[in-house]
Amino acid sequence: MEEIGQRNDLVWHFLGRLQRRKLKRIVGRVALIHSVESYEQAEELNGRAQEQGLLQAILLEVNVGGEETKGGFTHDALLADVSKLDQMPHLRIQGLMTVPPRVANPEAVRPYFCRLQQLANKVTAKNLSRLRMDELSMGMSQDYEIAIEEGATYVRIGKAIFGERMP
Repeated sequence: MEEIGQRNDLVWHFLGRLQRRKLKRIVGRVALIHSVESYEQAEELNGRAQEQGLLQAILLEVNVGGEETKGGFTHDALLADVSKLDQMPHLRIQGLMTVPPRVANPEAVRPYFCRLQQLANKVTAKNLSRLRMDELSMGMSQDYEIAIEEGATYVRIGKAIFGERMP
């Protein structure tokens, strides 16, 4: 962001693991944070956005594969927390995000994408006043076509565009 500078034709999104020390640096600087993985993180972001007098757009990360190495809300934790999340006045919660387990056959991730869509439908059915499920961020270079078929509104295709990361 520093190298490119302020430009009106760019919209920045934050992807990846949120660390507490990074929160202060990204609130208000990005249009959308894709990876809020807990109620506590949302609370922290809401407080930081309040300090700056702004409304920060976020997606809630869901660990659809139940992987211990990944962060994110569980299905049950998200459903338990959505009413409290809906009360955070400085967050604009726009939907869900997931990264399914890595598998060799891209078709094998379809059930995970379906689970995220079903969870979004359950949240929508709660008729909350502020929290929305307009966005689903799911799918990467190897499986984005399946993600789109299952309702993705954002896909992460860096490898398809830029190639493999340098070690």
